[in-house]
Amino acid sequence: MEELKKESKKKSNSNKTRNGYLIDMDGVIYRGEEMIPGADGFIQELLNRDVPFIFMTNNSQRTERDAVYKLKNMGIEVEEKHIFTSAIATARFLATQRPNGSAFVLGEGGLLNSLVEHGYTLVTSNPDYVVVGEGINFTLDMVQRAIDMILNGAKLIATNRDPSPKQKGWNNLGIAAVVAMIEEATGKKAFVVGKPNPVMMRQARKTLGLETAGTTVIGDTMSTDIQGAVQMGYKTILVLSGITNREDLENYAFTPDLVVDSVSDIPILDPDGE
Repeated sequence: MEELKKESKKKSNSNKTRNGYLIDMDGVIYRGEEMIPGADGFIQELLNRDVPFIFMTNNSQRTERDAVYKLKNMGIEVEEKHIFTSAIATARFLATQRPNGSAFVLGEGGLLNSLVEHGYTLVTSNPDYVVVGEGINFTLDMVQRAIDMILNGAKLIATNRDPSPKQKGWNNLGIAAVVAMIEEATGKKAFVVGKPNPVMMRQARKTLGLETAGTTVIGDTMSTDIQGAVQMGYKTILVLSGITNREDLENYAFTPDLVVDSVSDIPILDPDGE
């Protein structure tokens, strides 16, 4: 009888869904250089309870180390394994499409490092791909060269298509504007890897070893975080500490599972719950 109880308990445990979180950063954990109140406590509670989580950001400029350092300066102690960027997603995607390929890159540190780490050669002529990420260190001359490469057969990849904040004094065009310029000049559409594309959403989940039913996305943007999660069948939590207001929800045909003011208001799921 005792053996039967043990076997039954094992089967019950094996049927449980492991719960975890894919968490956006800007607008959820911090705004600019300032931590959103309560974000440090929320992340610490996840760590204390051994809840799987990963920061999932479309920003391709920063390396994992850069992101960890920024969070540390705000009092949030995490490891590089907790960071998943659109640069990582893009490099992984390209490595599956054309292993050991070559790329001409309009982007910065995080994207360059990720591509090299995944076996890619960075070139200035005849690339397999032109890869566009965020950055302020590339010129219109480089954009023109990228256009010529695409017209010569290179494929166009974008880490994401996040819009410019449209703020006076902003120091770059924004990746959406750069990609649009290249698309117009070449007649070719970019394949976009980052949120809300399923490529990045799926990679992030698999990195944590989660199943669809146990995955919850926390974000502040309906058109990337929440839309991508809805399309993947993940649970969704919208925080109002970033760019979305409660009134904005009327503009979308889909709704989050939960809407809260900030991450400090989120009830944390049992990592080994049903």
